[in-house]
This record gives sequence, C-alpha cells and structure tokens, in this order.
Amino acid sequence: MQNFPFNLDQLRILKIIVSEGSFKRAAKTLYVSQPAISLQIRKVESKLGLPLFERDKRQIRLTKAGKLLVQYGNRILNLCDESFRAVEDLHQLKRGTLIIGASKSTGTYLLPKLIGLFRHRYPKINVKLKVNSSHRISWGVANGQIDIAIMGGHIPNELENNLKVTPYVEDELALIFPKSHPFSNRYQIKKEDLYDLNFITLETDSMLRKLMEDLLNQHGIDNSRLKIGMELNSVEAIKNAVQSGLGVAFVSVSTIIKELELKVIDKITIENILIKKTLSIVTNRNRCKSIPSKNFEDEILNFFGTLPHYYNY
Repeated sequence: MQNFPFNLDQLRILKIIVSEGSFKRAAKTLYVSQPAISLQIRKVESKLGLPLFERDKRQIRLTKAGKLLVQYGNRILNLCDESFRAVEDLHQLKRGTLIIGASKSTGTYLLPKLIGLFRHRYPKINVKLKVNSSHRISWGVANGQIDIAIMGGHIPNELENNLKVTPYVEDELALIFPKSHPFSNRYQIKKEDLYDLNFITLETDSMLRKLMEDLLNQHGIDNSRLKIGMELNSVEAIKNAVQSGLGVAFVSVSTIIKELELKVIDKITIENILIKKTLSIVTNRNRCKSIPSKNFEDEILNFFGTLPHYYNY
C-alpha cells in the first residue's frame, strides 16, 4: 500500500487553518497549541518537498501546492464523511443525519412545516437546516456539505451539470394591500393601476428582489414605472409595513399564510396576470444519496397535499 505524505488529521488541520484565517485561531478551534499545528503542517511540507503557505506574519497565503492540496483535501474529507454516513444509514436503517438547504424565504416559511412532518415520521433522524442565498446553497449541495435543498432561485451556470433540479411546487407572487387602502375592497385591479401605487420592496442588492423583478418583467410589468416609497431588509418588515398602511408590496403567498388567515392584509389579483415561481428540489448528481436524504425527497413529494393550500388564497 502506498504511503501518502499526509493523513486525514493533517488535512482537517489544513482545512481549519484556511477557514479560520490563521494558525492561532485554528489551534484555538482544535484545542491544541499553535506549535503543534505548525509541526503537522511542516511534516506535510517536508514529505511533499513543497511549501503549503507563503510565510507572512500579517496574513496566511496558500502557495499553488497549498491551494491544490486544500481543494483535493476537502473532497477527500467530504467523501470520508459521506462513506461513514452511508455505512451508518445501512447499520441503523431509519437513523442518521440529514442536512437540508433552503433559500431564505423558503427556509423561513415552508421548510419548518416540511421538516416537522418529516420528523413526525422519522423521529430518530437528526435534521439540520441551512438557510442562505440560492447561490450559496447551490454550492453547498455541489460540495457535498448539503444533502438536499429546496429553493426558488437560479442555479449557477457552472453547476448545472453537477446538480439535479426537480420542480416541486409553484408559489404565487402576490400583491398585498393594507386594510385601510381604497383598493382593499376590490378583488382585482388592472395592470396600469400598479403604476399609481406606493410600493414597499426589499433593498436593491437583495437577490430575492432581483428574482421578483425578473418575474414581473416576464409578465409585462415595467419595474422602472413602479413607485418605490420604501426599501426594507426583510420580508417580515415588508409585511409589517403593509399592515401598518405604509404601502403595498409583492411577496410570495407562502410567506403570508398567517396574515391571510387572520385577515390583517388583503391579497388582490391583477387582471389577466398570474405570477408564479417554481420551487425545486436540488440534489447532487454525483453523490450517493443517503437513506435520510432519499426518504426526505420521497416524503416531501407526497407531503404537499397536507400543506396549507396557500396557492388557493
């Protein structure tokens, strides 16, 4: 058997040094001394015959060899974790760990319900939820850090061949009004009426806002003509502002279930326009699915009939 110039512990140390940004912080994370960390790196460098870091007291910088070893080392560590979990699944059947990813609104409003239903059936599976931008979640699935994701954003072009995207459900983009608005007693308005309204939106650099603007443009609504009276940093803040009578807004229906049930805001349709976005299940084509991941995907494809019928509001 070939003797490798590094072991798994040394790869973990290298990964943590890079993620923490310094030998000192890595040592603190690993609960060992800084000289012990440095010694392990020197051993790898000695056996490779190449330096992994450019020596600089102000910051750590990887050499070309260091970058290459980090890249492959992370893949090796992910495969080790995957193999352990696969054997653990086989041994424990319905036990195991499931890491789910979601874009922000999906992770906040839809996933807790899905996870609750799943945990009720598989109480021994440890479920972890990671909520982030669609871009970061996509890379998490591609890198093996996330088992399965549900999201409505775009998949980065460079990942399209690595990820399997399965359409799951359509979520309507709804126009909501405060109860005090003159239009609140209407069921429907015309598209031209939109340009006379005072809108509340997410901040300009929000990926969710860009997604919504794309959807509006696709349905013939000119974003440049909408009057933006207020920009806020969360969907919750937007809902509260609308409820307080500060303007109107476009939001996903899945985010306003409670408000519609309590009748504290009104949802009004636009004549001849129904705007929907597709939420998809995203998995890695190149990874062996763990049993918890397969169970979750199978279950949620059947779960939707038990979820709140928000698309009927």
